[in-house]
Amino acid sequence: MKKIIAIFSLIALFAITSAQAQCCKNAAKACDKTEANKCTQSAKDVSGISAYYFHATRRCATCMAVEDVTKEVMKDAYGNKIPFSSIDSEQDKKNALLKKYKVSGQTLLIVKGDKVIDLTNDAFLNARTNPDKFKEKLKSTIESL
Repeated sequence: MKKIIAIFSLIALFAITSAQAQCCKNAAKACDKTEANKCTQSAKDVSGISAYYFHATRRCATCMAVEDVTKEVMKDAYGNKIPFSSIDSEQDKKNALLKKYKVSGQTLLIVKGDKVIDLTNDAFLNARTNPDKFKEKLKSTIESL
């Protein structure tokens, strides 16, 4: 019975997420290729910022998109200045970061010192259906740090 409830809850979550993601398309303007250089050049000091993506071993297309889009932003907008770690929480159960950030599922965190920003909801709502919106949210979060 618990499995059926869990499966139903998961399906409902994905349905709501998909509906909301489609509703919010084009809400944010992303930097185009010409503006990308300006965005990178005007970036504030990003030292001390890290990005962590915790995931399961088996992943859906959305899970993969979260990682791919995050990697793309980190590389294109910040070069090698912000380390990005993709951590398989099933394979690496003893990773200290799992306990430190109290991670129990797919999670995307941007961290600077003691400040931890959880972008999981934004990532899963937009990485696949509206990657430009997610890219902007990711950049604005990093810039705010």
